[in-house]
Amino acid sequence: MSHIEITLLFLLFATVMFVWERIPLALTSIIVCLGLVLTGVLDAKSAFNGFINTNVILFVAMFIVGGALFQTGMANNIGGLVTRFAKTERQLIVAVMVIVGLLSGVLSNTGTAAVLIPVVIGIAAKSGFSRSRLLMPLVFAAAMGGNLSLIGAPGNLIAQSALQKVGLEFSFFEYAKIGLPLLVCGIIYFAFFGYRLLPEADGSGNKTAEQKTPDFSTVPKWKQATSLVVMIATILGMVFEGAIGIPLHITACIGAAILVLVGVLTEKQAYQSIDTQTIFIFGGTLALAGALEKTGAGAETASYIIGMLGENASPVVLLVTVFFISCALTNFMSNTATTALLVPIGMSIAANLGADPRAVLMCIVIGGSCAYATPIGMPANLMVLSAGGYKFFDYVKCGLPLILVAGAVSIPLLLIFFPFFPS
Repeated sequence: MSHIEITLLFLLFATVMFVWERIPLALTSIIVCLGLVLTGVLDAKSAFNGFINTNVILFVAMFIVGGALFQTGMANNIGGLVTRFAKTERQLIVAVMVIVGLLSGVLSNTGTAAVLIPVVIGIAAKSGFSRSRLLMPLVFAAAMGGNLSLIGAPGNLIAQSALQKVGLEFSFFEYAKIGLPLLVCGIIYFAFFGYRLLPEADGSGNKTAEQKTPDFSTVPKWKQATSLVVMIATILGMVFEGAIGIPLHITACIGAAILVLVGVLTEKQAYQSIDTQTIFIFGGTLALAGALEKTGAGAETASYIIGMLGENASPVVLLVTVFFISCALTNFMSNTATTALLVPIGMSIAANLGADPRAVLMCIVIGGSCAYATPIGMPANLMVLSAGGYKFFDYVKCGLPLILVAGAVSIPLLLIFFPFFPS
């Protein structure tokens, strides 16, 4: 068998096992990782490189920073402020999505989700609603908010870099022509329909509607204050990443180290804050993403489907095809990897057909952000997997309708603002 065939078989295996869940998700990821090494598709260094990926480092550090906010009770205090204004579950869902979506437009969407997950858990504990009803809308809003500006998501900058090579570019808020209506419609979807599909589970996966609030009355005020100050400083460091020259994951590590050094958290509490399931799933599935890219399996699949359309396909058919290929791939690879994979293909399509490369890449970026239907589509999805007590199918049930909503909103707007063949 060729390496492409082996990689596609492992993709099929991972998909089936993630849905079936007969073995733990993290174990499935490790089996795929090991299988790619044993079959010679990847060498050991490449296969396990995902475990030292900068996003994994960001995960670990932000689990600690967020853990301090939660363990000191500060997240609950913040949650109490929000619940004064949002009294019902649907109002809370809308409030969380608006805040997260707007912040993701000017922050990294992954960083925004990492920062606000413990705050939303605090809101859930304070309000008495199940955290699983709030965390999934949070990460979906982070994904949609990433389409508001040039810096909202890594894929946006990947597309920008490709355009600059041919003398074109997107303006800072040009993504918002599609991203802002998408965010608004996504919030409306959850407010009136999507909330019905959200699961009710605690962090252990047990079905429950009740959340017990721990007693934080004995926690010193200085610890609560320090956890909040470090969180704010971490956010500011992420906002001004370009100005200070410190990457997101290093900023997060500095924040985590400070919390342990000053005694807000003990070393043991810091370790306990880290969700190891997320680390193993992300690290293992990055090996699969790497194999799809290295062997050309992802590119060949996408090119084959597009090639089936023929040379005289209508702009609408081209746009819909590119959009949904991006949507399909992004739910099994990371959204960043999907964009990185499809951008060069998109540039080739534009060159071969005489299409506007800005239109093709905008379609790829927006489609690539629709990683709602699996827990492995984007880092933020994995970050709430354990905290929300979610199963693989929970993402499918809530995410697939949202992808259809995204397509219904985005495709007409793409045709209006970014036609493949402008007159």
